[in-house]
Amino acid sequence: MNGLTSHPYVFSVSATALGLACAGMLLTQETRRAGWARAMSPLVALLPLGLVLIAAGQVQLAWAALVTALVIALLARNEDDPLHSENALKMLWVLVPALALSWAGLELLTLATGTAYVQEQWAVLQLGLDQPFLWSTALPLSLLAGIVLLGAAPFHFWVADVMQGARPWLAPLAVASLQAIGARWLDARTAGIEAFPAGATIAQGLMEIATLVALIGGAATLAMQRHPERRVGTLASLNGALAMCTMLGRPGSAGPVLDPASGGWVAHTVLALTGAGMLARLLPVSTGSVSIAPTVYRRHPFVTALGLYSVLSLAGVPGTPGGRLWLEVARDLADSGHSWTLLALVIAWLSAFTVAMRQLRETLGVPTRFAPPSANVPAVVRATLAIAGTGLAVLGIAWISGGGPRG
Repeated sequence: MNGLTSHPYVFSVSATALGLACAGMLLTQETRRAGWARAMSPLVALLPLGLVLIAAGQVQLAWAALVTALVIALLARNEDDPLHSENALKMLWVLVPALALSWAGLELLTLATGTAYVQEQWAVLQLGLDQPFLWSTALPLSLLAGIVLLGAAPFHFWVADVMQGARPWLAPLAVASLQAIGARWLDARTAGIEAFPAGATIAQGLMEIATLVALIGGAATLAMQRHPERRVGTLASLNGALAMCTMLGRPGSAGPVLDPASGGWVAHTVLALTGAGMLARLLPVSTGSVSIAPTVYRRHPFVTALGLYSVLSLAGVPGTPGGRLWLEVARDLADSGHSWTLLALVIAWLSAFTVAMRQLRETLGVPTRFAPPSANVPAVVRATLAIAGTGLAVLGIAWISGGGPRG
């Protein structure tokens, strides 16, 4: 393995730095209406989100509440933006109850076992001294927050809402950090559960059902989306479902085949959402028929191509880093014998691929002799597309030379 992939934080640090740089550039657009210090102050609040992305595999579960509160506060800070306020309320109604229920489950497990350490809880429960009703109720509750934070169906609407309604400097980092925390939550709560076979059976069954619902529900929703921003958000929720697929190999096996809290996974999420989310804001709502290409492609075809690369990668199109992720998860599901989940994954991938091709066709448009509009797309927007797309291309090359995204 080469030097680029030998350190677990190289991918996540690089991608997070690029994501924060893009956020800073986009925030400069707001300095025209407010003082520089006031306009750039949210960038300081984004630093904890960057810290979560860099060390996603090691952060404590208490960070879930901190990150959720921080994202809601950033959304609610601008009282003049109704979409921001609506997103803040939706996340308050969905994420906070999920966290509360999961923490109630954690407390019940602590009450039943007398210890708050996950590994010790499975060992105590294996002794059979406690009534099964208590821990069999607490265990599913303890996993709920991870599923909701990943934005998997039927909770996928909050991801699409954030990608559509939140400001472009906030949306990618907010979704990526919450999904990283969700993956970390599930990873931490199922660690060592193979030592307690009864609990492993319940966790396995719950995760398999949740993954099937997430994949099929996300695929059905994606096929009906017309707004480019909501398409990107639904694709992000499907990547959250993809992260859940990696958890299916944990009970009774050596561990997850691909850690979604790893540097490679996080790096792809940050860069793909940054590029795809930015391009989506420059594209018109889908009408079902192909028309003249939007201004961004007619005036800036190269950066538009880089933005489309982010969309294609998020959809798992072959030849992109995202395609490598989908392929590896599909292989591991086949090896572990999860046939129904593999079938649902194929259906979800076909839906994502179809929508990506439709978006590609609508972005390229039809040939026209009319000159493009005179107004340029802002330079910081073009820079964001270029940085995200180039970063993804470098990530793909690194995975090819280093053996894949498992590091």
